[in-house]
Amino acid sequence: MSSSLCIWMLLATRSLDQGCTALAEYRVEEAVALLQRARGEGPYEYPDHVRLYEQLGLAYAYLDRKEQALQSFDMLLALDPGHAISYTLSPKVTFLFEQARKASTRASPITVDLGWPRDLKVSDRVPIDLEVVADPRGLMKRAVLFSRRKGSLEERQARIDLGVPGRYHRVELPAAAPASEGPEVLEVYLKAFDEKGNEVYLLGSAAQPREISLAYEPPEAWYSRWWVWALVGGAVAAGTGTTVYFLLREPPGRVGGSFQVP
Repeated sequence: MSSSLCIWMLLATRSLDQGCTALAEYRVEEAVALLQRARGEGPYEYPDHVRLYEQLGLAYAYLDRKEQALQSFDMLLALDPGHAISYTLSPKVTFLFEQARKASTRASPITVDLGWPRDLKVSDRVPIDLEVVADPRGLMKRAVLFSRRKGSLEERQARIDLGVPGRYHRVELPAAAPASEGPEVLEVYLKAFDEKGNEVYLLGSAAQPREISLAYEPPEAWYSRWWVWALVGGAVAAGTGTTVYFLLREPPGRVGGSFQVP
């Protein structure tokens, strides 16, 4: 992520942070105004995006703005289907959240599947197949696939424009460690973004990536190569032929030469 984008994200969370503070202090009307402003800002990283809709839902529920609360909770659960809120909150908040949660179970959660061959080696390029299995709201517009060799700080990024659910995308990553002299592990994780650049889905993370095992095959020893033995075989055959020639050659009846008597 570029430094300018990081700065922009930090600035974007100001209204969100202020709105969360106001809500915690029960300044609910002020909180709603700040959180509505925050919704138009961003882009947000995934945890802040989830927090935005949680806080909006809570604030609307406190003000008995039920439809807006349900819409916010619905968006919250689309982003994070397993999300839970504290049940020590006001019953009018928890009732609306539970209503939204029950409704959300009727829709498929956002799901992305990643796949790759299982017989990869350290010197191989790594093909990754990505499928958008489900995206009921059509939130995901693009994704970034992050990859790195386990133990390395160097990280690569592959950007993907996503289509409708069911469509496959293939990303071919360069060999992770072509000069390695042992097996390696390639770590991958994925972030998906909406049209405004907000993170709406995570598959793994930098702290908990998916792992791809890469096998190591030692180079073939020089003496096991076929052409070495072909040459050796040829030399042996030539030497054997010479030996056989001298062993089987019949000696001549007379030996040439001269003899002198002094």
